[in-house]
Amino acid sequence: MAPPNVDNIIKEIETLNLQTLARKQGSYLVYPDTKYPDLEPFKHNDPAARGDPTKASIFKNAEKIFDLTPNIGTEIHGLQLSALTDTQKDDLALLVAERGVVFFRDQDIDIQQGKEFGKYFGPLHIHNVFGHPPGHPELHIVYFDPEIAKTTNLFGSAELGSTRSAADGWHSDVTYEKQPPALTLLKIDTLPHTGGDTLWASGYAAYDRLSAPMKKFLEGLEAFHSGEHQVHRALAAGHVSRRNVYTATHPVIRTHPVTGWKSLFVQKEFTRRIVGLSDRESETILNYLFDHISGGVDFQVRFKWEENSVAVWDNRVTCHNAIFDYLDFGKRHGWRVTSQGEAPYFDPKSKSRKQDLQENAKSV
Repeated sequence: MAPPNVDNIIKEIETLNLQTLARKQGSYLVYPDTKYPDLEPFKHNDPAARGDPTKASIFKNAEKIFDLTPNIGTEIHGLQLSALTDTQKDDLALLVAERGVVFFRDQDIDIQQGKEFGKYFGPLHIHNVFGHPPGHPELHIVYFDPEIAKTTNLFGSAELGSTRSAADGWHSDVTYEKQPPALTLLKIDTLPHTGGDTLWASGYAAYDRLSAPMKKFLEGLEAFHSGEHQVHRALAAGHVSRRNVYTATHPVIRTHPVTGWKSLFVQKEFTRRIVGLSDRESETILNYLFDHISGGVDFQVRFKWEENSVAVWDNRVTCHNAIFDYLDFGKRHGWRVTSQGEAPYFDPKSKSRKQDLQENAKSV
């Protein structure tokens, strides 16, 4: 595939939205040789901490709000993310922290508004190796079509959706960062006539579903996360690794800083080994946990996108998995902004979601 004409793309971006650009041109990403300094530590002030426990600014102004499953996923109708007040953003952040992922339909938010929205929740993350629209390195673009699927080695198989198992797609974004993402906004604006759904799994409920001895064993353990495979594929394609550090060690069970709930924090894409265990022990435990997540249909939600739908989720307490069941016939396009959060930690005094909700119910 010939490289995109950058000058033409910049003109298109200045006059068109990315949806139109993707439909007219297809892939428009550029891969500049820009290098960035390694990410500096920072104190994350989570807007969810300012949220009203009743989320009144959201619930009193929306037309309709309903939970898609008991454990994860809420859909809101009648609000535009582009027009939320700061109070509504705080309440939304708290709702997302509790429900894992919140969905909106018929959204008019554009890329500039999306970047401003993301900045409210934390510094915008620039991906270490992926392409982006010219002049917008903070945007992560989702674009796949049948032609790209023949050559893309994004997930390590020769052809996307061919030899790759869908169970291998579960991940939380860029957990190889020292301070991985907190909130993410993803807008999908182009879809095939069928397919292209996305799954999310609750890390809270994944922890709750473990046996008491397994919880006790995992609490306090740490796991090594790596983005080395992404770097190798980028270099093989002639692209650059923008930063030198792409590994981190995080707790296997982490505590959410606002809800105080425990969440399972491993996934197949980036978690490589459990620190302190032998290779065989680590592989056995991690494979069990990966299967636990992928098979946890009672703590997953599957969202059927419509064009201009938006998902806002908390990467700290969810995994997600895009379903590539459309690559023989259709294209799918969208864009996301990702806000960095705190360095993951485990508080031994924290509670599980189930325990906290049960105790609160008894006190009412």
